[in-house]
Amino acid sequence: MKAGEPLAHAADSAAEPMYAAAVKIYPREVSGRFARLRNVAVVVLLGLYYSVAWLTWNGRQALLFDLPARKFYVFGLTLWPQDFWYMALLMIIAALSLFFFTALAGRVFCGYACPQTVWTEAFLWIERLTEGPRQRRMRLDAGPWTLEKLLRKGGKQLLWLAFALYTGFTFVGYFMPIRSITSAALGGTLGPWATFWIGLYSLATYGNAGYLREQVCKYMCPYARFQSAMFDKDTLVIAYDTGRGEPRGARRRGTDAHAAGLGDCIDCTLCVQVCPTGIDIRKGLQYECIACAACIDACDDVMDKMRAPRGLIRYTSENAVSGRSLPRVRGRLLVYGGLLGAAATAIVVSLATRTPLLLDVIRDRNALYREVRGDRIENAYSVKVINEDDRAHRYLIQAEGFDGLQLAAPAAPVEVAAESVATVPVRLQAPSERAAGVHPIRLRVVALDGADFERVEKTRFIGPVEEEHAHD
Repeated sequence: MKAGEPLAHAADSAAEPMYAAAVKIYPREVSGRFARLRNVAVVVLLGLYYSVAWLTWNGRQALLFDLPARKFYVFGLTLWPQDFWYMALLMIIAALSLFFFTALAGRVFCGYACPQTVWTEAFLWIERLTEGPRQRRMRLDAGPWTLEKLLRKGGKQLLWLAFALYTGFTFVGYFMPIRSITSAALGGTLGPWATFWIGLYSLATYGNAGYLREQVCKYMCPYARFQSAMFDKDTLVIAYDTGRGEPRGARRRGTDAHAAGLGDCIDCTLCVQVCPTGIDIRKGLQYECIACAACIDACDDVMDKMRAPRGLIRYTSENAVSGRSLPRVRGRLLVYGGLLGAAATAIVVSLATRTPLLLDVIRDRNALYREVRGDRIENAYSVKVINEDDRAHRYLIQAEGFDGLQLAAPAAPVEVAAESVATVPVRLQAPSERAAGVHPIRLRVVALDGADFERVEKTRFIGPVEEEHAHD
């Protein structure tokens, strides 16, 4: 290195601003097989998001996370706070899925199913509808304010705001009954908390999908930063075939590129123009790439016009590009896949065998035991019978553990309403000669109306200490 080079470099760096405003990206419209797949994904995902909240199941909202009532309704399933471990397991499954599919196909989730990508695509559709294609949008932004510009920009903003508001409204509708908040909103009686959360999520959608867009993927999403830890040389990524494309240069259609000393890339920059994050894939894989494959569609279209083979930019891997064969078995895929399969199997089996009945037993802490008539010892308990089913049931409480143990109360079966909790005072008695000491016992609750529901909870029956033990 020459002595003057560091100084020149330092001078160049000093001339550049440390913090520069982000340049607005105008993604060019693109068509092709991956664009169609992305459009289908956007329509399906948005359709599910906006429609599922309105579905009903047995007279109630099919999918509702009722936080005030502390109940989660998932179609025919009602989950209570005691079932929170299902949520933890779902989070584990989501994380393992992310690891598995990232190791297999890179950031395919980001390109097709990430909420930021989906809503940004929807906002771009609105922008193209009101302001026109890419070149017209660029001229409109660069030009002076006219009546046409005001109408187009104003129309876009109104549609954006309406779409964002309905997005926030629907989101809150998954946590509060959506029909109730609709009636309240139409009647002007929407509460302050519902109004706040609708406004907050509407603003988040409007800002992230309307303005921040690729900035969220570049600077706010942590996934872009740690994705390299899950990649290996066999991970499918979008890559530019340098060996085939270089040296790049313009030429007429039908020109023999190899005879002219050129690669297949004609340096049209369409791959850059269609990229939603504004990167040049020809410079290699970058963390900003969300694997949307827009550059593949654009390049394939150019290759078709130039009568060259497709695939100059394609889904591939580092090993495939370098000519090395792919291994048949990849350790990390086996680990991720095995853990994912085990977690998914666990939650499916648990839900399939789940009994919508819970039991909570609390001993009376005021007295260890009581002496009652007939030379008997009595213990008192508070038993909570939790009926998670969507219909009422009658339950019989039984006690078992040692000879002579009897249920003194309740004398009759207990009826518990649908999706409710009944607190039942339970008294157990045993003869004094059999009750001495501490006995492990079980309380059993059995449904009597044909439902195959049964729960057993362990507890203790405490009697007086035997005389010789007391002296010891």
